[in-house]
Formats: sequence, C-alpha cells, structure tokens
Amino acid sequence: MGWKKNDQLRQDAPSAPFFTGIGFLFLLTSIFFVNFLGRIVLSPLLPEVEADLNLSHAEAGSLFLVISAGYFISLVGSSFFSARFCHRHTLMISGCAVGAALIGVSASPGYASMGSALFFVGLGAGLYLPSAIVMITTTFHQNHWGKALAVHELAPNIGFVAAPLLAEGVMYSFSWRAVFFFLGAASLVQAGLVFQFARGGDFCGEPPRLSSFKTILSSPSFWLMVFLFSLGISGTLGLFAMLPVFLVNGHGFERASANGVVALSRVAGAVMVFFGGWLTDRLGPKRVLMMVFFLSGCATLFIGLAPSAYVVIPIFIQPVIAVCFFPAGFAILSQTSSPDLRNLVVSVTVPLAFLTGGGLIPTLIGTLGEIASFQLAFVFVALFIAGGGFISVFLPSAEASRRS
Repeated sequence: MGWKKNDQLRQDAPSAPFFTGIGFLFLLTSIFFVNFLGRIVLSPLLPEVEADLNLSHAEAGSLFLVISAGYFISLVGSSFFSARFCHRHTLMISGCAVGAALIGVSASPGYASMGSALFFVGLGAGLYLPSAIVMITTTFHQNHWGKALAVHELAPNIGFVAAPLLAEGVMYSFSWRAVFFFLGAASLVQAGLVFQFARGGDFCGEPPRLSSFKTILSSPSFWLMVFLFSLGISGTLGLFAMLPVFLVNGHGFERASANGVVALSRVAGAVMVFFGGWLTDRLGPKRVLMMVFFLSGCATLFIGLAPSAYVVIPIFIQPVIAVCFFPAGFAILSQTSSPDLRNLVVSVTVPLAFLTGGGLIPTLIGTLGEIASFQLAFVFVALFIAGGGFISVFLPSAEASRRS
C-alpha cells in the first residue's frame, strides 16, 4: 500500500488525542538524537582523535566530508530504498547500520579505517529521516503534525548541546573510542525497539520518477537554494564541527573548557529557531535571509579576529543568529518549488547543501588551519556566509513564485 493511500486513511480518521502516540514519538525522537549525535560527536572529540591517530588538521577536517558524502548518497537514494522496503524496516536497517559503523569507528587504528567507518555512519544515517517523517505523519492526525514534528526536531537542537557534554563525560573515565562504542550500542538497541514495539510504517514509499529529477536539476532557482542552504549549514554545523579544535589549537583552551563553551553557546539556539519562524512570518523569508547571512557572517568574522580574551563573546552570538536561517530557508524553498515536486526538492537540496556546508567547509577550515591559521579560515568562511546576504537579493518574491 503506497504512502498517499495510507496518509489519506489517516487524515479521514477521527482525530485521536495527541498523547496516544507520544511513546512512539519519543522512540523516534531518541533514534534521531542518537543518529544526529553519531554524525557530530566527532567535533568535540577531534583534539583527542588528532593526537591519538596522529592526524593533521586537514585530515581531521576531511572526516566530516566523508560523513557528509555517505549521508548525501543515502539521503538522495532513500526514496528508492523505502520503495523496496517498508518504512519500519528502513528505520531498523538504518539503526543497525549506524550502530555497527559507530562501533567500527571506535575500533579504527588509523585515518583510512576511521574514514571508511564514518562513511558508513553517514550512509546509514541518511536512510532515517524521510521514512521517520512519513511514519510520524501517518501515525498522528494532521491536526497534531505541528506538535509532533516540533518534538521530533528537538533531537538535533539538543544534540548540539549534548555532544560536547557527552564527550567530556565519557572521556572522564574512558577514551574517545568509548563515546563511539556507546552510541553504536545505543543505536543497535533502538533498532531492536523499533522491531519490538513500532507498529506503523508497514508500507513502502512511492519511487520518484527520473523525469522529476531532470525538472528539478534544470531549474536555476534550485541551484540558488542549494547554495543558500550550503551557507546556512556552514553557519551552524560547519562551524560547530571545527570550533573545539579552533579553540584548543588557535587560542590555547583546554579541551574540556572548549567543549563547555561550545555546548553552552548552542543552548539558546533551540529557542531562537522559533523566533526565526515568527520573524519570517512578520518580515518575509527573503528579508530574513538577507539579515541572517549578513549578521551571521559578521559574527563569524569576529570569531576569527577576536583575541583569546574575547573570542567567547562572538561564539555565543553567532549560533543564535545562524539558526534563524532554517524557517526562512524552508519557506523560500517551498515558495520556489511546485507542490507536486516539493518533497523531492527538499530531499535533493538538503543533502547537496549538507555535503558543502557540513563537509567541505570543515575540510576547508582544517586545511587553512594547517597551512596558514585557523583565524584566517574563520575570516574566509565569514565572508562566504556574509555573501549570502547579497545573493539573497536575487531570490524571487513570494508573488513571483506563486505566479510561476
């Protein structure tokens, strides 16, 4: 039975109370939390990983590109995968793949083996999100979608705060390898819980038509949005990935202090993303994007130029601004894509942007930190992000988007 039919059945049914499905929602949110942590926890561990495996800054930064490459491939191909396997089985396969790969990372003796294991972490993680969204929207009535998706989206926002704290907590008694091992074991347990308790998602997705990909890839507005989303992800995940090693090697912070600063700097982001949504409704997404890119770029510039005594200040300011990109970004993305292609546009735009912002940008920061300085790397990325404010001028207005 296809997704549309199941979804229609759900929407025609009487609206059940939201809390009847809360246990299932918490299970999915916990899976997303571990899935996300598995992809970002390398950041607070990077100083230790560099020392233990004798990696250069460029090699360390490129590990994020490896994760992003695996994530990109599986997220783009997830619709084909879920068309062959049901959504519940896709979640189980994703959990097992991520768990086994993370345990593989914990046993890696060098750069090549660690890179290979991290590629499979990304590959397994990318299968999760599309099927999880389908399962949420077919488990809850449409009246409860906003609440259910908001709960689910807490996972990455809390993950940014939890990753440095988890890393330091585990490394107090164990090595960095134990962090990956514990997360891998948790992912395997969650896959078992999905098998045992999840009862939704026993249907396959609809495979996308190749002609739809051709239509999307030939659109200039699509590539403009890929570029802008790359900047948005650069200002959040891209900088987060390299901040601990920047503070340790560029400003002489102790590793624990650096991770504490990075964790605390992300607390306000979970609240500010709602402010970004309100601001988007008030001013329009185009204006919000112009402001966010310019202000986030300026804050990133100050991170690169500030002396050690004051560098913490822009580190706290920058993520508060940067997270406001996403409500406006997804609003613009929806405006510039037709309803019948909207879900496919999102599934192609996000992984391409993630590959750039979450992969190439950390690699660039690590490389420039190796051959020049981390300060120069952050200045370069700041100019890159601020440039998005000028590029946003070329976005179509809401009225023009509706006419097209």
